[in-house]
Amino acid sequence: MKQILIAGATVAAIAAAGSATAADGILVGHIADITGATSAVGKPYGQGIADAMNYINAHGGVAGKKIIFETVDYAYEVPRAMAAYKKLTGSDRAVAIQGWGTGDTEALVTSVAKDEIPYFSASYSGHLTDPKGVTSVKGAPYNFFYGPSYSDACRGLVQWAAEDWKKKGGKGKAKFVHMGDNHPYPNAPKAACGAYAKELGLDVLNEIQYSLKPGDFKAQCLSLKESGADYAYLANTSGSTISLLKSCETVGVNVQFLANIWGTDEGSLKAAGEASDKLVWVVGAATWTDDVAGMKLVREISKVSDASGTEARPVHYIRAVCSVYYMKEAMEAADKMQGGITGPNIKKAMEAGKKDWVPAGLDGVCLPSTWTADDHRGTTTVRAYQASTKGGTIGMKLVYTADIPRRKEWLGW
Repeated sequence: MKQILIAGATVAAIAAAGSATAADGILVGHIADITGATSAVGKPYGQGIADAMNYINAHGGVAGKKIIFETVDYAYEVPRAMAAYKKLTGSDRAVAIQGWGTGDTEALVTSVAKDEIPYFSASYSGHLTDPKGVTSVKGAPYNFFYGPSYSDACRGLVQWAAEDWKKKGGKGKAKFVHMGDNHPYPNAPKAACGAYAKELGLDVLNEIQYSLKPGDFKAQCLSLKESGADYAYLANTSGSTISLLKSCETVGVNVQFLANIWGTDEGSLKAAGEASDKLVWVVGAATWTDDVAGMKLVREISKVSDASGTEARPVHYIRAVCSVYYMKEAMEAADKMQGGITGPNIKKAMEAGKKDWVPAGLDGVCLPSTWTADDHRGTTTVRAYQASTKGGTIGMKLVYTADIPRRKEWLGW
């Protein structure tokens, strides 16, 4: 694989550097956070993207063509992402991009639509799900992502919370609070999830802000304690989640924590220790230890950067593999269309309405998904796991599955 490093940052252990042109094969952009505020989850996801594309190249490519991908570590800084995008739309234009964050992805919505470049993001913002701008401020016709939106994922968690409150015999309304940085990513599901929490009978409190960067969050935890919240949704990524949970343990907070899909993973549970016990969060694909058919392919892909095959990959790595393989199969379908593998043809293939689509070889790994020209909510299935970390033993188990309705008014929200 050939790679260009843009924006002056080093992307370690992802690929060998070199030049890439469209003449070499299918040019795909790869914008990743390896060193920025969300790098704790950005690194394994970026590795999964790179490993999957390298594995595809080593096994015949896409319709016999190699994927040539250019990677930029934009360090979670929107201007760097914009600069990377500008380069990817130069003389050798990428036909698709595997992107990362909410701030940069939403900033590029109009550009990727104008340039007709399908943008497969690791941002699952509900704002990206309305391709025609039916219910949102602007349409996002060229934006795709694998997994439930942040809004639907949070809706699934508050659905679990409402049922959990009843099971506990809770008196009156359960109190729910959103916690996260004042940033496009943590903010993306806030209004949508809060509205659904109210609909389910929860009392929604004023939000509590804490930084995406790890730190001492005792002040926020004391505010949480004073609020009387019963359920707290953590909207940041795993690095700051660890700090928040430990800080809250120190000041004696007794709250049921809920976390978004990037809010924790296997390594984070270990790092947070008993502070993360009983944490409930969203897992959007199979886990490394799941005994499902598709994990055979995931483990082979993992050997691209871990020849020994002994490294246990976190859930984020596995979702990255799913993202690449949906793109791959859309490219294969595009190759059979007039004009071949172009952005518009990839978009057409993604929107073909293939019901409950799971990429070949990934059965049991990727959630069955369906995209159409009117609705880019690939899946609204939300799987909630709960952690058990008492006594130094780290465990996680599926405790709830929600199938969030595809309400028209929730498209793009």
